[in-house]
Amino acid sequence: MRLPLDDERRGLLVEAVQQLFSDEFERDLSPFQAERLLDFFLEQIGPPVYNQAVQDARAFILTKLEDLDGEVYEPELPPEV
Repeated sequence: MRLPLDDERRGLLVEAVQQLFSDEFERDLSPFQAERLLDFFLEQIGPPVYNQAVQDARAFILTKLEDLDGEVYEPELPPEV
């Protein structure tokens, strides 16, 4: 699964990768190198992180649905005779 990034976000992430390598490893990366590294991590880490986020959201929604009656229940008045 390829996680799509718009051009602006991709550009910002490439710059962030370049900055990280410069700051942490004292190594300059070309935009091509940084983009290739970004693609590698998106391919390797993107799907598991995405899937975990989907599962977390699903669990959250199911928890809220299970408690729906407790959240919004209104007691009914007995019918008047």
